[in-house]
Amino acid sequence: MQIPLSFLRMGSQRRAVRSLPGLQFAKLMGTGSGETFTMRDADPTHWALLTAWVDEDHARAFEESGVCDIWNAASDERLGITMRPLVTRGKWSGRDPFAVPDTKADPGPIAAITRARIKVSMWPKFWSSVPPVSLDLRSDPGVLFTLGIGEAPVGLQGTFSIWRDAKAISDFAYRRPAHAEVVRKTHDLDWYAEEMFTRFQVDSVRGTYNGQDVVVPAS
Repeated sequence: MQIPLSFLRMGSQRRAVRSLPGLQFAKLMGTGSGETFTMRDADPTHWALLTAWVDEDHARAFEESGVCDIWNAASDERLGITMRPLVTRGKWSGRDPFAVPDTKADPGPIAAITRARIKVSMWPKFWSSVPPVSLDLRSDPGVLFTLGIGEAPVGLQGTFSIWRDAKAISDFAYRRPAHAEVVRKTHDLDWYAEEMFTRFQVDSVRGTYNGQDVVVPAS
């Protein structure tokens, strides 16, 4: 995305996005590598829009909306991922945007969003714990794509990832020592003011990221 136009869109399009018919939840976010969750990870050329819709018809209508046209005009490439929530825990901005009964995953790729608002007093401890988990995540054989996301460069942190299947993400969550240690610290240190974790079934992936296809196996 062209950098000056991307900053303009982030500032000017929030209200337009939130007024779209059928929209239940939306977040315009910056992206980055997620290696340290500090400003040096930020990627000013890629931006993310996360939306939740009342039904598929409204989601499809968004793809043909003027808002989408404006973003496309400022973009050199686009990656679109359609998903269905399976399991969600926690809140995002005081809301539960993906509230559904726990649903068993179908065969095929699974996406995950982890998002947290970190207590200011806990920033140093949190940042020191991120690199081992980030390294584990990127080297895991079950992960197909990963991206740092956030509403602000510091303090509002998240990760979006796509996994080969439900077993792959469960193996990472419960069997990797670095991740297990962060889970333990989260409980012991209480470093989040708010957190949310959601798993999704990936229905479709369209477009490219950094000029590369995001390849996921067929369900």
